[in-house]
Amino acid sequence: MGIKEDGHIWKKKKQLARRDVLKITTWTIGGLISAGLGLPAVAYIVGPALKQDGEQDWLRVGSTAKVEIGNPTLFKVRLTRRAGWITTEEQIAAYMLTEDGRDYIAMSNICTHLGCRVRWIPEREQFFSPCHNGIFDKQGRVVSGPPPRPLDRYEIKIENDQIYIGRLHKVGEA
Repeated sequence: MGIKEDGHIWKKKKQLARRDVLKITTWTIGGLISAGLGLPAVAYIVGPALKQDGEQDWLRVGSTAKVEIGNPTLFKVRLTRRAGWITTEEQIAAYMLTEDGRDYIAMSNICTHLGCRVRWIPEREQFFSPCHNGIFDKQGRVVSGPPPRPLDRYEIKIENDQIYIGRLHKVGEA
């Protein structure tokens, strides 16, 4: 430090030593490498949790030609899901029903009571759940037994005579 003739204090500029330049360079390179490896790793781990729910995955289940008019038809599809490094495979089954060949509904084949699989009994025109003898009508409404509500329904869309199902929704209380 020194004093100029006009009374102002001035500092002598400190020159960087070679050792300091190497330290700064080493830390900078290390930081860039860490960021280069760390940011993708964080994105890989956190990314699935940040996936937008607005994105709808439609699952193709089959052709409209396979659905008998007035008779629920069971479609089964195998679905593979990946979450990070974990892969799970599940089978989704749904009953498709149309009364006129234009309007379709897709019902889950899972009983709303205890989660047993329901089956269609054509002679009685009813779905039967073997858990506690739950019975549903053709539209999936509760006829008798302990199920608390109708069969759940899938969102559905038809494109080029192919049936696609989306999210599963609970139908109102029985």
